[in-house]
Amino acid sequence: MVKEGGSIFKSGVLQRGAILAGSVLGILLTAFPAWGALGGDTVSILADQSALQGSRRTTATKAYTLHEIQAANGTVVREYQSTDGSVFAVTWHGQFRPDMRQVMGSYFDQYAQAMQARSSTRRGRGPVTIEQPGLTVQLGGHMRALVGRAYVPEKLPQGMRAEDIQ
Repeated sequence: MVKEGGSIFKSGVLQRGAILAGSVLGILLTAFPAWGALGGDTVSILADQSALQGSRRTTATKAYTLHEIQAANGTVVREYQSTDGSVFAVTWHGQFRPDMRQVMGSYFDQYAQAMQARSSTRRGRGPVTIEQPGLTVQLGGHMRALVGRAYVPEKLPQGMRAEDIQ
């Protein structure tokens, strides 16, 4: 049924256009997850929480804020955020390793290249330590009890030691 001036038709077209635009936006937001974590900021921490489908607990200290995310699969991810807002360290433990692209953020390519170079010379199993300028990564544990941490040594707050990142 078309009213005078075609207002029902115009309204229907606008509604369909809005629905289509909303659908496209929704697809884009889920197809391109926000990589964050190490080197990221508060927005990246919230994106990590969403990607991990977890709950977050925050603890503030003078030097940093600790964001602990309990993932839906039981893995616990801790993100250390400096007073300037950037994440300088990430740790995890649980039955499953988190998506490394997600937790490594902008450092993922450096991590992946180091792991690839290491795999060509590494034999056997056991803990892995990567120490490069600007990035340290430690992986360990065993099936169903995986642990790891990654941090940027230069960005540790004054007075904080690597051993403090747990």
